[in-house]
Amino acid sequence: MATNKKAGFDYEILESHEAGLVLFGYEVKAMKTGHVSLAGSYVVSKGNEFYLINALVPPYQPVNTPVDYDQKRSRKLLLKKSEIASLIGKSKIKGLTLIPLKLYTKKSRIKLEFAIAKGKRKTDKRETIKRRDIEREIGRRLKN
Repeated sequence: MATNKKAGFDYEILESHEAGLVLFGYEVKAMKTGHVSLAGSYVVSKGNEFYLINALVPPYQPVNTPVDYDQKRSRKLLLKKSEIASLIGKSKIKGLTLIPLKLYTKKSRIKLEFAIAKGKRKTDKRETIKRRDIEREIGRRLKN
């Protein structure tokens, strides 16, 4: 349904996890039609719960959506207690953050794949661009 394309470029992905989301019905409809954006969103812990912050879900039908609906509201993630305990410990480590990677359906349920990631430096990003260009050039030469 939605992917965070900049995540792989801006962050070094260390470990990924899957979680369900607490959503309203009209948000589910909007997500299933592809009206969702993960750009600029992140996952944060508040107590023993995790929330998806800043994900944009515009209304499915603006006329039928409640007046007080916030498109960027925080959405609770559904995780097991053991996952929560390990994630809290890992998220406290300096330099690590939790970022959403993609939203998808699994057995008619909407799932969020998020990752424990470490931010890349500018030099690492340049190396990624160079490596991608070299691979593209090699692919072109092999076709000819």
